[in-house]
Amino acid sequence: MDVGSRLREVRAKAGLSQRELAKRAGVTNSTISMIEKNSVSPSVSSLKKVLSGIPISLLEFFDSEEASKTDIPVVYTQDEFLDSSVDKMDWKLIGKSFPNRAMTVLVECIPPGANTGDDPYTHEGEEAGYIISGKVELTVDGETYVLEPGQGYYFESSRPHKFDNPFDEECRLVSVTTPANF
Repeated sequence: MDVGSRLREVRAKAGLSQRELAKRAGVTNSTISMIEKNSVSPSVSSLKKVLSGIPISLLEFFDSEEASKTDIPVVYTQDEFLDSSVDKMDWKLIGKSFPNRAMTVLVECIPPGANTGDDPYTHEGEEAGYIISGKVELTVDGETYVLEPGQGYYFESSRPHKFDNPFDEECRLVSVTTPANF
């Protein structure tokens, strides 16, 4: 894929100048210009940073056929979810083909013993979720909460947080994060 041409296309579709995109993404104008001219090949993290100014996910960026659809679906079936798995945790992304998503909506399954890591993490945006079945421990700012079916959470993602399932059954939940990061 021609990353430079694709970035120019996505930026123009969002109605942004190079200068405005650079400002939003926290990079220099020359960075945007060099990527669009294919003078440099950005790393994944650099490209994610640039795309955060639009905002568009890496998936949408590289999936030009999906991103250019004019008929945007409203309803998504299981076979249209993007399935992913990291460290035994499974996610199903709802709305993967929705262009310029502002949020990530996931159906998550956290098996017994799985967690998001020993150390809390942070990122920009907000997170919310609703527990469907099982239980999960959510630690935010060093305080741990046990969430059960019918309970939910909402917090700023800049607060150090992590998820852990030390229980005997899997936890199923629906979560939402902003900005779209998946």
